[in-house]
Amino acid sequence: MTLVFLALVTWVVTLVLNVRISRSAFSETRIGRLVVPAIFGLTVLLVWELLVRGLQVPTVILPPPSAIGARIAGSLPVLWGDFVQTFVKGALSGWLIGCAAAVATAIAIDRSPFLQRGLLPVGNFVAALPIVGIAPILVMWFGFDWQSKAAVVVVMVFFPVLVNTVEGLAATDRMQRDLMKTYSASYAQTLLKLRLPAAMPFIFNGLKIATTLALIGAIVAEFFGSPIRGMGFRISAEVGRLGLDMVWAEIAVAALAGSAFYGVVALVERGLTFWHPSQRRQR
Repeated sequence: MTLVFLALVTWVVTLVLNVRISRSAFSETRIGRLVVPAIFGLTVLLVWELLVRGLQVPTVILPPPSAIGARIAGSLPVLWGDFVQTFVKGALSGWLIGCAAAVATAIAIDRSPFLQRGLLPVGNFVAALPIVGIAPILVMWFGFDWQSKAAVVVVMVFFPVLVNTVEGLAATDRMQRDLMKTYSASYAQTLLKLRLPAAMPFIFNGLKIATTLALIGAIVAEFFGSPIRGMGFRISAEVGRLGLDMVWAEIAVAALAGSAFYGVVALVERGLTFWHPSQRRQR
């Protein structure tokens, strides 16, 4: 029980430290905004390690972080191959296709009252379909390789981006649009110089939501058929073999990839929408 007691002490001490840092002026600096989550994350890993070893939890139930790290270090080629198959080929390609199609469709909806009344309700219906229901169908349609996973990702990311883009295109007020008309601006000029820039915060909100949905969709789709590589395939296979350390290694890689993907999109958003009040508050 010594390790359990040490885990509790560690949790209390780091919690008090984090609370004090959060209430200080240091937390408002750029380094301070990184220190607080870093301390919390390291604390969770340390407490996890101490509790699992102190309570002697079997590794088939919950392996300690040290065992997961050792598995990652010893399985880098396998993890890299799974990453490329799932993230690069499936999630990233589907994200690009789905987001581009959603933005183009939103512009078409903006031009057509018929599509506004007809397509959006149908889109809400399709967006409510469970992924575990449509994934097997798309796997049968597009095959067992990455193309079917990209198709699942397209379906998952299309409507969140579509709804946010349609909302963003309507964000400009009537006075701004009337001003463009006084300049004899065409629809394309108004779209490029006024409405799309104003819609950028909404579009990036949809893009950031889609980053997490893309990886989830690609992994879930691999449960219903895939080649002998991929994060979803590896998780499914290792669960059957009770290789929980490898399962957690794949989960860790997926979490890091998803967080990095989200961070890249957020950085691009900050560079393109620096004028928006929400970005100025973060500086």
